[in-house]
Amino acid sequence: MKNRTRSLDRIDLNILRCLQENARISYVDLAAEVGLSTTPCLERVKRLEKAGVIRGYKAVLDPRALKSNLLVFVEISLETQSPTVFDEFRRAVTRLPQIQECHLVSGHFDYILKCRIPEMSAYRQLLGDVVLTLPGVKESKSYVVMEEVKEEFSLYLPDFEEFDDK
Repeated sequence: MKNRTRSLDRIDLNILRCLQENARISYVDLAAEVGLSTTPCLERVKRLEKAGVIRGYKAVLDPRALKSNLLVFVEISLETQSPTVFDEFRRAVTRLPQIQECHLVSGHFDYILKCRIPEMSAYRQLLGDVVLTLPGVKESKSYVVMEEVKEEFSLYLPDFEEFDDK
């Protein structure tokens, strides 16, 4: 990853900031925003895509409009710390669309899951019928979100000087 970002310059970072704010911006408007003509701007975007710095473009949906009102974080502890159990758990959890995110973490538990579901009864069913039956799961602890204070989809991009020193 370090090699991938080492060649980024101030203009690349500005392009990334603009695209994070509005991925539907036209190349003409993007070029004007970052101070380039259209063709060099398009070439930079394509280079950033090819390098994997830009991994894709997505629409941000309103969960409430789609009846996914309940947000729950779940701590998962596995029975053993064997690579096989970790691999089986990872493979199984990637097939579950209700689980938006799954992260291997350090600390008192092994994974943290982010789940979006319609309501508590759907979560009880997901937990009992699915999550607790995943390979290697010893125990879980659930944290139901009462209020979403901040939800940010954009990555923090430091100023170029700060970025360049890394």
